[in-house]
Amino acid sequence: MLDYDIEADMLDKIMDDIKNGGFKGLDMQVALLGRYKNEPERLKEELDKRGLELAALTLPTAFEGGHESPTERANTDYFLNYLKHFPGAILNVPSRIGPNRDNLLQRQKEIIKGANELGKRAHENGIITSIHPISYKTSYWRFEDDYKVLLEGLDPRYMGYTPDVGHIIFGGMDPVKIFKEYFSLIRHVHFKDASVNLEWEKMGEGDIDFAGCVQVLVDGGYKGWIMVEEETPEAQLKTTETIAEIGKYVEKNLYPILAN
Repeated sequence: MLDYDIEADMLDKIMDDIKNGGFKGLDMQVALLGRYKNEPERLKEELDKRGLELAALTLPTAFEGGHESPTERANTDYFLNYLKHFPGAILNVPSRIGPNRDNLLQRQKEIIKGANELGKRAHENGIITSIHPISYKTSYWRFEDDYKVLLEGLDPRYMGYTPDVGHIIFGGMDPVKIFKEYFSLIRHVHFKDASVNLEWEKMGEGDIDFAGCVQVLVDGGYKGWIMVEEETPEAQLKTTETIAEIGKYVEKNLYPILAN
């Protein structure tokens, strides 16, 4: 399971791998900013050198009691100001998971309230925000009924939706159907492959219809980013090679759809 709080200073290698894989941008967890955490201008220089853009920063938030905690609010404000150095980059907001799914609807309503408040403040600062549901066992947003509560509760003026196709299929849903149903809320997109057996797969080897998802985005006039990830064990061991392989898959199978 992804830990959003493990800090690392490896962004130079990540940027090099992304460039060499033929990609154009990155969505970075704030814990992985490393030496650039307090130097947005320097990060901008390093991205420019590689011909890359910062698409998004990912900042997990719990929204306990329906609001950001004082620490969360301070972090949000810091990274909203950080993003002002990167015009067009968004704040991607996964809601933190809890120890269980007890009092589920209450927690869901709290997260929605807090997310809408955060989104309004971001909007007032000229930053687009988008909430990212994940599918781990104790997540508050796992299944279709959960998504309905979330996506019908967001204030579309202020808070968008980041569909992650891997987490969608882990919740027993069809990503293409979700893309169609909630297209108007989509502000950012995460692609990674998975099977209906709830296993992460190499891109193109799972059960996700990436071409169908891209076609929905193209038909709807989506202008945002599609971020490509992989969560297989091999990706952890051979990151550079994995990113290159994903780049080849995207170039062969998805770019032609975008070009039409």
